[in-house]
Amino acid sequence: MPDKELVEKAKGGDQGAFEQLVLLNQNKVYALALRLVNDREEAADLAQEAFVKAWQGLASFQGESSFATWVYRLTTNLCIDYLRKQKRREGVEPAVSLDDADSGWAEPADRESDPQLLLEKSERGKALARGLNMLPDWQRRVLVLRELSGLSYQEISSALDIDLGTVKSRIARARLNLRKILLEDGNFFDGPPSKPVNDKKERG
Repeated sequence: MPDKELVEKAKGGDQGAFEQLVLLNQNKVYALALRLVNDREEAADLAQEAFVKAWQGLASFQGESSFATWVYRLTTNLCIDYLRKQKRREGVEPAVSLDDADSGWAEPADRESDPQLLLEKSERGKALARGLNMLPDWQRRVLVLRELSGLSYQEISSALDIDLGTVKSRIARARLNLRKILLEDGNFFDGPPSKPVNDKKERG
């Protein structure tokens, strides 16, 4: 049964249809949470909370994007809240600086271009996932927020409470480190860098 049909049934109170949506998306949602918080138990709790919020907010879901990308947004927001609380408890993240360019996220990306889906489609994707897991937490977080969750630099800056220049430098350093890891693993692939979506908007 297509996602849209399941969503409509779930909106009508069909819990079985919603359970189907959960089963279809739970692994990807958990993977995203795990990459952001780097704690299996917390990631499982956050993924579960995201689906609870999805069930509670289903009536407000307009279907302009896929259910999967909507739940991705909910998961990202919950993880950001969690990271903010952790930061307040543990103090400031390592202050490292370097450099990089961007995008907006008025709506989540459409399912067909879902980065997580693309990430998991091939051996290359598996290598990339392994590489991400080898990055330090503070590098992996900004890169995941940027590349998988689709946040702009400004949104990452606000979400993690770090200045815009530091966000750009951390993403640049994370990309360099990821490239190095993939090269050492024999899995680096050359290709043009991704073009920013809202290039003009963020530059001025």
